[in-house]
Amino acid sequence: MNKHCCQEMEKSVTLDCDQHPDIYSCPDVLVRYIPKFDEYGIIIHDGGSAASEIKFCPWCGNTLPESKRDAWFDALEELGFDDPSEQNIPAEFNSDAWHRNT
Repeated sequence: MNKHCCQEMEKSVTLDCDQHPDIYSCPDVLVRYIPKFDEYGIIIHDGGSAASEIKFCPWCGNTLPESKRDAWFDALEELGFDDPSEQNIPAEFNSDAWHRNT
């Protein structure tokens, strides 16, 4: 069973390129998925790591899950973390475990 909405999306977000060090430098990778935010985006290949969030699958047209980015920050704030990038946050917040277990 695919984790993502369709086989094409599954292939797209799991592409492993042996010629480029990361997905943002590989011209063949068009979509990025951030599990901890359950968030999809079209990569903007401008030399950085920017992406534009998408709400629908470009291949099958299915509605993608709403980003959990704001909920991630809210949940950490409730636990007393006001700067997650500088603090040692609970391990489950580094993956999708924090929202999969709710």
